[in-house]
Amino acid sequence: MLMWAAIFLIIALIAGAFGMYGVASVATQIAKILFFIFLVLFIVSLVFHYFPATQ
Repeated sequence: MLMWAAIFLIIALIAGAFGMYGVASVATQIAKILFFIFLVLFIVSLVFHYFPATQ
């Protein structure tokens, strides 16, 4: 999922360089959303790793 965030960030940078601000803003928003989803999943996986469920 982090790869998708990086891809949309690159698309946003390229679109911004060519002056396509609508495309750049959409790609930037998608990259931000994917990054925060990745960040939340990373934190959840760390919590479950350090505090495993006991039976």
